[in-house]
Amino acid sequence: MDIIGYLKGKVIISSQAMPDEPLYREECMLAMMHSVINGGAEGLRVAGSRDVRNAKQFNVPVIGLTKPDKLPDNWKEVVYITPNLNDVKELIDAGADIIAFDGTAREHDGCTVEDIIALIHKSERLAMADISTLQEGMMCAKLGADIISTTLAGYTLESGEPTKGPDYKLLEDLVKNVDKPVVLEGRIWEPQEVRKAFERGAHSVVIGSAVTRPQLITKRFVEGK
Repeated sequence: MDIIGYLKGKVIISSQAMPDEPLYREECMLAMMHSVINGGAEGLRVAGSRDVRNAKQFNVPVIGLTKPDKLPDNWKEVVYITPNLNDVKELIDAGADIIAFDGTAREHDGCTVEDIIALIHKSERLAMADISTLQEGMMCAKLGADIISTTLAGYTLESGEPTKGPDYKLLEDLVKNVDKPVVLEGRIWEPQEVRKAFERGAHSVVIGSAVTRPQLITKRFVEGK
């Protein structure tokens, strides 16, 4: 399958939970994946080898990443998405089609962004760089990343405070300045925001909290009453 071609114009659902959340249990995450596939998701983005293996049964492209069990207090300052080569190997062994990793210029865990991309390509998988600024996206494209994603926009010191909604400005700048598919991810809550992303050149759109984080969905309604 031409995975990049297949994902053009598609919606990918990020099905993730932290270990201290009720939905983290394997049967719960599996049910969540099954539910979003039934709803039309055409790709899955999941964390950890367990969920990558389970996601493979749905015959859609699987984006794998690793995250710590608990984010550090200084999470805006450090690399925590697939930070080292051992994590990359874990995801490759689990069968991930695409490996997502922190593509910022910050210090990684015993390796460089270039090392991560090289290992992913050596295993004939696709490299998805999660970035927060245009400069980071351009750097990762130059280093050979196959996909550039706005995942970290507003979640690093370098990118400043998050925009109220999706970071369309970063999306547009990336589309104009890199020759790689650009994925919009982050703070997408409404269907019209997905349409707007594709109108502005997004290759694919990743939606997470608005679909798979019931505690955050509930909080929006409770606080809006």
